Formats: sequence, structure tokens, C-alpha cells
Amino acid sequence: MLGVVLLLLSPLSWRMGEIDLPVEYWWKQAFLVLLLLFIFYTNQSFVVPRVLLKGKTYTYLLMAIIGGILFYFIIVYFEQLIQYPLRMHETFNPDRPFDPKRRWIPGDVFQEMLYLLSVGLSTSLALVQKWQKDEEHRQELEKQRIKTELSYLKAQINPHFFFNTLNNIYSLTNLDVKKAQEALLKLSRMMRYVLYENQKETTLLSKEVDFIRDYIELMKMRLTDKVKLHIQLDEADDNHIIAPMLLLPFLENSFKHGISSQKESDIYIKLEIMGNTVFFETRNQIFPTNPDSPEAKEHGIGLVNTQRRLSLLYPGKHRLKFGKDEENQEYYVNLTLNLE
Repeated sequence: MLGVVLLLLSPLSWRMGEIDLPVEYWWKQAFLVLLLLFIFYTNQSFVVPRVLLKGKTYTYLLMAIIGGILFYFIIVYFEQLIQYPLRMHETFNPDRPFDPKRRWIPGDVFQEMLYLLSVGLSTSLALVQKWQKDEEHRQELEKQRIKTELSYLKAQINPHFFFNTLNNIYSLTNLDVKKAQEALLKLSRMMRYVLYENQKETTLLSKEVDFIRDYIELMKMRLTDKVKLHIQLDEADDNHIIAPMLLLPFLENSFKHGISSQKESDIYIKLEIMGNTVFFETRNQIFPTNPDSPEAKEHGIGLVNTQRRLSLLYPGKHRLKFGKDEENQEYYVNLTLNLE
């Protein structure tokens, strides 16, 4: 399009009176367009990728300069071959003698500018294409990295969950066989959720809430009267989706570290749904644990992993705060999650 505008249409706008341009002029223009096209695509497809993008900057600049010189002499040779200077002189200056050694300097400068424009545009195009390919490759690597990392994080969460749950059921077998059987039934339903839903990228929020309820009911079976649960879970519809088992580590930590065998304790669990936003909160007392126990060593593993999952799956769409409230001697977790 640029060649058509500059080399073919523009001359038609400055035809002088009844003077018709000689056919040699159009031959020269057509040759110039083809030559510039050859330079454009050769530079874009071969020279830039194999020279400039390989770090050979000075070699590329030298090739561009040599190319400009060759471009000039090729045009001069073609003009002499078709007798272009003579025909243009006869058209515009028929009363003056023709000097074959005399060149029209502005025309030569204009042609060299076209050469530089062709090289510049083709170089820019090649660099943009290289940047696009690198960006696509980077995004693909980032997707694979995130996918691998999420699989690793979920693999850490699942054994963490089953370890605690099986310990609970094992404790019930020595106290109440019927409750242990009920716990196994609930665990089997939860396992189906873990095996099928956790393999997906997302699941219905309603299924996640049902999973939370089952988990809480399972925990209730081993709690004594010293533990008071304050549960508030909103009903979820089927219009919202969420990453599976995203909230489980918060629940695990509440039951694992907020219960004492000697003192009374309170656990607060709240899930509120407002439009596309989910507000999740847990609070529990802080009871010291044996620093050599497995619980102490595993403390925070699920919470840290979930924090990482949130940063990968919901960048800019979540706000997570957790820590110790020294005034009330409580550990709290506040999560605000936008599911849009």
C-alpha cells in the first residue's frame, strides 16, 4: 500500500498540463516497488532474525549501509538499461541538450529515503514479531509453571487433610463405634469430593460449602462440651464457582490449634456471600503446643499453601489477613474473595 501511494498514485497528481509521462517512468516505478518489497521481506524474514537478533548489531548496520549503496547502483543501472534519464529529459526539457552524466540529486535522495524506510519498517516488524513470540512462549511457560505449582500445592493440602481426619476417626474407635461408623460415611462422601472435584480447576461454591459443613460435622463428633462452635454459613447457589478445597486449611487450623483438653474454647466460623463476593472468617483461641510434636511442625503449612494458591488463582481479586490478636488472645483469618 505504501508503495502504491508513494510510487504510483503520487506521480498522477503532479502531471504537468498535457504532458504524459513516458512509459519508461512506469517501468522504473514498478521496478522500484518490486525492489523495495524484496528488501523489506528479505530484511524482515532473514537478515534481522539471523543477524540482528543474534546480537551482531555492527554487522547488521554494515550490511544495511552496503545494501543502501547496492540499492543506489542497481537503480542507476536499471535506469541506464531502459534509457530512463533520456526519456525524462525529452519529456520535460526537450529544448536543452541532454547530459547523460548529470543526475537529479533530489530524486536519488528520495529513493535512498525509501530504502531506509523499507529497512526501518521491516526491522520494526521483525522485532515486534519476535517480541510477540517471546511473550507467547513466556505466557505458556508461566501457565505450565502455575499448573505444576498448583498441583504441588494441592498435593500438599490433601495428605494434610486426610492425616488429621483419620486421626480423628482413630480416636473415635476407642470411644464410640457408632460415631466412628458415621464418621467413615461422612469421610467417604468428602473423599468423593476430593477425588473428583479437586481434580478440576473450579467447582461450584455450593459444593464447597457442603464440603465445609461435612467437615465441621465430622469434627463435632470428637469435640467435648468444653468446645463451643459458632457457625454461620450462607446458602450458596449454583451461579458461583471457586477453586476446590480452598478454604479447608483455615478450618483445619481452627480445629487443630484452637482446642484444649483442659480449658474451654470457642471457635468462630463465618461464610457470608454478597453478590459475587465471599467473606470468610475464622477465629479461635491460641493454645500452646509441644514444639516437638508433629502438629507444631506442620502448623501453618496449609495456610501458607493456600495463600500461594490465592495469589496464583485470584491475583488482585482477594484480600487475606491472618495473625494473632494479642488483645483477645485469638488467632484470626479474614478472607475477602471476588468470584467474578
